[in-house]
Amino acid sequence: MTEADTIHLDTSFLIRALLPGTPESRRLEDWLGERRSMVMSAVAWAEFLAGPLDEATFRVAGRLVGVPAVVTGVHAERAARLFNMTGRRRGSLSDCLIAAAAIEGGAPLATADDSFARFAEAGLVVA
Repeated sequence: MTEADTIHLDTSFLIRALLPGTPESRRLEDWLGERRSMVMSAVAWAEFLAGPLDEATFRVAGRLVGVPAVVTGVHAERAARLFNMTGRRRGSLSDCLIAAAAIEGGAPLATADDSFARFAEAGLVVA
């Protein structure tokens, strides 16, 4: 797999993708059919695990995501730049970290949250 075959998942996308019949679940099925790999930053994974979450959903999501991507110092530095660039919004640092992980990983971010569009000028591609 190359980076071009990888999709970073945001919390909002994963929540909706696990609901049958949603546009996100259909996109996920398409990507899996294309043999795209899924990755999720540890920050997004923690948000997802904060729930509410039942055991069956946890197991399905865990198989899909695998081991969450570690958030590094490089991600932290980029996240701080994104935070400052986008107006230092209260409560937005976790989104900045999630966007930074996708940008640094060279992969598009699958999200159901329109607020990630503000990171496009910094190189984030929304899937």
